[in-house]
Amino acid sequence: MRILLVSLLLGTLSYRHQHAAEAFSLQMNANIAGSSDGIPPPFRAVANPPPTTSIRFNPPPKSVLSLRLASSATEVAQPLSTSSATKQGTLGLLTFDLDDSLYPVEPVLSDANNVFVKKMANYGYSINQQDIVEAGKRIRESAGKDGVALSHTDVRLAAIRSEMERVMLQKKLEECAEDWATSVKDLTAPLKESAKKWAKNAVSESVVESIYSAWERERHHSAERHLYPEIITAIQKIRDEHPNVVIGAVTDGKANPMLMVFSLAPYFDFCMSWEDHQISRTEFFKDLGSAENADLQWIYKAALERGNEIAATKKELKKDSADDDDDDDKSPVWIHVGDDLAYDVGGSASCGAKTILLDLDEEYGQTAKLRFPPYNTIPAWNTASDEEIAKRTEMNLEAEKCVDKTISRLSLLPDAVNEILNGE
Repeated sequence: MRILLVSLLLGTLSYRHQHAAEAFSLQMNANIAGSSDGIPPPFRAVANPPPTTSIRFNPPPKSVLSLRLASSATEVAQPLSTSSATKQGTLGLLTFDLDDSLYPVEPVLSDANNVFVKKMANYGYSINQQDIVEAGKRIRESAGKDGVALSHTDVRLAAIRSEMERVMLQKKLEECAEDWATSVKDLTAPLKESAKKWAKNAVSESVVESIYSAWERERHHSAERHLYPEIITAIQKIRDEHPNVVIGAVTDGKANPMLMVFSLAPYFDFCMSWEDHQISRTEFFKDLGSAENADLQWIYKAALERGNEIAATKKELKKDSADDDDDDDKSPVWIHVGDDLAYDVGGSASCGAKTILLDLDEEYGQTAKLRFPPYNTIPAWNTASDEEIAKRTEMNLEAEKCVDKTISRLSLLPDAVNEILNGE
């Protein structure tokens, strides 16, 4: 009986093993038939193994180099956006320098000076572009230590008058020499002095103002024509991503984006010019004799105050709105963007701003930075003295430690802004 039971049990086990082996063999054959290389896939102790796809992860860029790599990378799986969850602050104020930051200053000044030359010719004064630049340099030099503190407008107006008086004086001296049948160099000193007084009185202040106004208008028109191609797109993207941001300009010249109605005006809320605060400007340039004492906080404090006023007004207007503002509980961040280490980076950082330095590629045509090492090349439009350039160089070195981000292309600006907000 026992022998019979054992035989039956062994038969049953043999039958099950045989069917299991046949089923396994059929499954393996099916896999082999479906494989392109005829090699069975590795055995996995899972019921339904996931497809074997390769995913490369690209971490968020943290430098200019990685920004470039990230912008050019293709076929890289990107994580879902978590900016709202990881953002440490909200963009409250974004300020820009203008010259060599939003457009190249060299062709803009060249266009404006061409209009200046034509306008002068209309009034009977024949000069060339470099005459006005050299006149500006002489005016700063003749003012001594106070010359560096003269505003661009003051220098330009004085240069226009100076060139007009020079031309008028030369004409008068030639007339006198002809009347006296002698050469100009042989005219007496009292006669020459009398001619100088006449030339000074002969120049009309209204004509000087008219010529300067034509120059300034063309400066703005030319700036619009020479805007860097990506800047409007970059600013628009920043506004889209940060709808509550206040955008302003801080400049040491007379350029004003609010007057560039065909391009920048719709994107800017205000403009602060050094020339609007002449007393503080004068004090700064007096202190420029010592790079350690030179303090640019006055203009950036004014910009911050103006930005806060506009932000408060915007918030007040939205009080009755039903829209929820997710950024209310985040700390507002101020970011300043510019090409100048000393003035843009050093000045704004001293007032608490985060900074983005625009050290743009050669194709952008920045020329202001060429005045400093390692270039040491003075552009034709420059009126700054050698002493001022030397002091600015010292300030540049001191400001290098205040740079938060450096970008070489303006298309990278929105990413740089977001990296700062994310604490990267």
